[in-house]
Amino acid sequence: MTIQRAIRIIAGSFILLSLYLAYRYNGVELGEPTWLWFTAFVGANLLQSGFTQWCLMEVILARLGMKHG
Repeated sequence: MTIQRAIRIIAGSFILLSLYLAYRYNGVELGEPTWLWFTAFVGANLLQSGFTQWCLMEVILARLGMKHG
């Protein structure tokens, strides 16, 4: 697996997980809405990496030995 593919999988997983943790159903709060800040954080990082071509997760995965595509 390449770094780029892993980043997409990790980012998507983080977003879905944080949305699940903040989920409300028929007004009954099953989760904590502050998890939506994590969703915003992931989205903001995706946005800035699109402009700057720099991503912290890419650096971490490279140091762990994952290969670039």
